[in-house]
Amino acid sequence: MKPGEQLPALEIPVTRTLVVAGAIASRDYQDVHHDAERARQKGSPDIFMNILTTNGLVGRYITDHFGPTAVLHRVAIRLGAPNYPGDTMVLRGTVEEVTETPAGTTATVRVLGENGIGRHVTGTVTVTVPSGADVASEADAPARAGVPSTAGAPSMADVPRRAGAPSTADVPSEAHVSSAAEVPPESTAPAGGAG
Repeated sequence: MKPGEQLPALEIPVTRTLVVAGAIASRDYQDVHHDAERARQKGSPDIFMNILTTNGLVGRYITDHFGPTAVLHRVAIRLGAPNYPGDTMVLRGTVEEVTETPAGTTATVRVLGENGIGRHVTGTVTVTVPSGADVASEADAPARAGVPSTAGAPSMADVPRRAGAPSTADVPSEAHVSSAAEVPPESTAPAGGAG
């Protein structure tokens, strides 16, 4: 792994099931994530993905590439265009910085996720791969790209609840943002991974 390295793209079909399951798994019961009629009443053309599902998918993208021993230290994301059912989000990543330590290699990865309307997510992830651990190679990418974890929907394992972690009431979702200008820079959501 070296600065400038491009991670293989990951295509994620945004299904109605993924949107609803992600909201339920992250305990986000806002109606705009599961009730199309209420979402339309609030000005959205349909239900849309919540920030915690996006956060989990970004974390999954990084651990799919760096392997099961990878440890996510920080996932900082900012949302843009909503993810509506029927679209596809494509995640891409670029290694920005690499630091070697006795414990392993730590990288900062810039992640972008785009859909049919524009950029859904931008952010950075800090990840450490322990010494001696294998990082997935480019040759492995086709096999990984076609095999979504948990059939493409996040599970409770993808969105861990830790003591002291903020609840969904503490983490802003795109439902609270009416324009990109109102989005605070780089909001941080809890990182996924082993707890």
